Parts: sequence; structure tokens; C-alpha cells
Amino acid sequence: MSADHPKNPNEATPPDDPLVSEARRRHQRHERWLREGDMSVGRRLAQIGVLGWIFIVPTLAGLFFGRWLDTQLTTGIFWTTPMMMLGICLGAWTAWKWMNAR
Repeated sequence: MSADHPKNPNEATPPDDPLVSEARRRHQRHERWLREGDMSVGRRLAQIGVLGWIFIVPTLAGLFFGRWLDTQLTTGIFWTTPMMMLGICLGAWTAWKWMNAR
């Protein structure tokens, strides 16, 4: 067996160091930029539009679901605010994940 293979095939290799994986990802992005160049204005605007929808849809869904719960339970606006805040948090988290995946 060579030195770079573990002795036990069932033994998992240790996970990459986060710094090493981030350096690899940054290098890959740089190589892609060198190959493809900058994005067009239209593509950047499309990404901004998608980002807006990723954030707004969960927020509005939470708002409408909260209003629906309030009308069903006759609780005024008791559920509207927490459901809207939950939608905002979900939208922000989804937008953050989407931006970091690019």
C-alpha cells in the first residue's frame, strides 16, 4: 500500500480544514473569472432580481399565513407579526446561502 492511502479502507479520511477549502473555492472562482471574465449588466440585474424574490416571497408568505391564522382564530394581529418575522428570517437565511453559493 502507498503512503497516501489509509491502512484501513473503512477508515474515513479527515475532513478538510475550513481555511484550505475556502482557499480552494476562492482559487476556483478566480480561475473561472479568468476564463469567463466579468458578468454582463443584464446577468447582474437578473441576479439582483432573483435575490429580491428569494427574500420577499417567504416574507409575504409569513405575512399572509399570519393574517389567515388571525382571521381563523379571531386574535387580531397576534400571529401576523411573528409569522412575518419568521418569513423575514427564512428569506434572509435563504438569500445568504444563495449569495455564498455563487
